[in-house]
Amino acid sequence: MAVALQVAADAGYGLWALLGAGLALGIYRSGRGGSLVPLMIGLVLVSAGLVVAAWRRPGWPDWYGWYPGRSRRPTREALTALATYLPMLAVAGLTRGDNDFWATRLAGAVLMMACLGHLLGSTRRLPGRPTGTAHAATLPVGRVTGALFGGGLWLWLCVAADRRVAIGPLVPAHQPWLLLLLLMVLLQGLIEGMRWHALRAGGESGRRGPARVPQGRFYAALLGHAVPCLALLLADHWQAGGLLAATAAGSHLAGRAWEQWLYRRACARHRDDCAG
Repeated sequence: MAVALQVAADAGYGLWALLGAGLALGIYRSGRGGSLVPLMIGLVLVSAGLVVAAWRRPGWPDWYGWYPGRSRRPTREALTALATYLPMLAVAGLTRGDNDFWATRLAGAVLMMACLGHLLGSTRRLPGRPTGTAHAATLPVGRVTGALFGGGLWLWLCVAADRRVAIGPLVPAHQPWLLLLLLMVLLQGLIEGMRWHALRAGGESGRRGPARVPQGRFYAALLGHAVPCLALLLADHWQAGGLLAATAAGSHLAGRAWEQWLYRRACARHRDDCAG
């Protein structure tokens, strides 16, 4: 549960970061509803872990090392997560009309920086975080890439579901927007492959032989990478953009959560083997 909640939260931060970047650059579509819907979806994704941590059930995961209502003070990572709510609320209150107001663009820029700063600065509080130099070096980059791609798919869904608006680069069937998402998923797949290779290479130097790659990783990669790629490739020729975007976003969320769970379990098993 902890890994799935974290992956969902990362996608929410990625959605907020991309929305903030679009508003700051003045390239996001006009209309108050067009901004509030992504903000609400991101709010659900980001806040799911906070709600679970506040439920006070034994054995349920914390929220960046903090149990609301039970711990006296939030951790530093929890504070940076809470800080992202402030620019999000500012964007929600300022977006209207053509979103060209300077305060709206400023709030979007602050939202983007707050989300990216939190993603980069809170990796040490991730559930089941692997140790080792090779894993630690790729974790922040892989996390930000996965968050931006997952958030981009949810933002694609928000835009694709509204066929009344077709402005600028954030158009469901617009080639540059689709190409950007394709490049992001390819980069994410490359980073994840490097992490698995580093785990296997580390296992080969251990006393218990090479670290085994779980068979489920293939199916997780299909859900997390192949299905979204196929949806993006079909989106330029098939007009059911909303259905494709929903399939891609849901598949990536499930596949990435599964792959991260398998990876962290493989890291823990490898540490136990080397210590044995």
